[in-house]
Amino acid sequence: VVKASCGPQFGSKPPLKGSVMKNVTLLASVSAFGLMLGGAALAQTELTGIDTLNDRLDDIEEKVQDDFERSQDESRFGNPEFQPGLSGSASLSYAGQTGNDESQEITLGARLRFAQGNLVQTIGTAIEFNDEDGQSTTEDLFAVYDANLYFNDNFYGFVLGRIQKNGLAEEDYAEELLTDPTADATDFVRRDAFVGVGPGYRIFNTDQMTWRVQAGVGVSYLEYGDLTSETEVGYIASSRFYYAFNENVFMTNDTDVLKSDAALRINNDLGVNFKMSDAFSTRVSYLTEYNDSREIESDNRIGVALVYGF
Repeated sequence: VVKASCGPQFGSKPPLKGSVMKNVTLLASVSAFGLMLGGAALAQTELTGIDTLNDRLDDIEEKVQDDFERSQDESRFGNPEFQPGLSGSASLSYAGQTGNDESQEITLGARLRFAQGNLVQTIGTAIEFNDEDGQSTTEDLFAVYDANLYFNDNFYGFVLGRIQKNGLAEEDYAEELLTDPTADATDFVRRDAFVGVGPGYRIFNTDQMTWRVQAGVGVSYLEYGDLTSETEVGYIASSRFYYAFNENVFMTNDTDVLKSDAALRINNDLGVNFKMSDAFSTRVSYLTEYNDSREIESDNRIGVALVYGF
């Protein structure tokens, strides 16, 4: 530890010129040494894997936060109030590597919201490109549109749309089905789109309990790598329920149902949030995914998320 004085202390003699020069030299050396230590510390975070560990910690925190945000439905309480006019955000990330391995990663995300009176519209897009050793490994495009028209605090209408494109989808899906009728179509889907419309209604809307339901009709479109496609009409229904036992404990139960000729799909997410203190929160959830077109129709997942801040 080096202590430096900015001037003579009370009752002390002024330093000689030589002493001043020594102090300046010493401070300059300390500053240069500090810069070297700082550079070394930055380098060591890469070499020792500290950055990798920090990235993993960030991933864990984001997953836990996502679990908590499932219960934070922005439309759960009455008519949501947003900033009038246009608002939004955008982000861009690029990473390139050369040497033993060559790769490039580009991700772009943007969300725009336009609120005017009782109409709220949101558009979101995400683009991801990955390249390794001159070959594309990821070419994904996502886009979503969501519009809500609020007639009053209880009654509203919605329009929602989604499209996903996989530029590297495998081809020859129809040929694959001839040899294996149970083939998984996931890797062959080039475009996956859905659009739906319908009304919604708030049955309860109090600080302690809210419950809204909505239902409508939608169209699903799938295009495969060999350009064969499937279009089907589906019926959608959703329920969002919230109940507060007290100021520290509340429960949510969110249900989504999609019925089409291909399958009946149901997702139900039951969660209980506990605020143990200002620093400690817990969420316990039970997620069920049902699809009657699968050999094993139901998947169930129990989740526990803990957050402690100090």
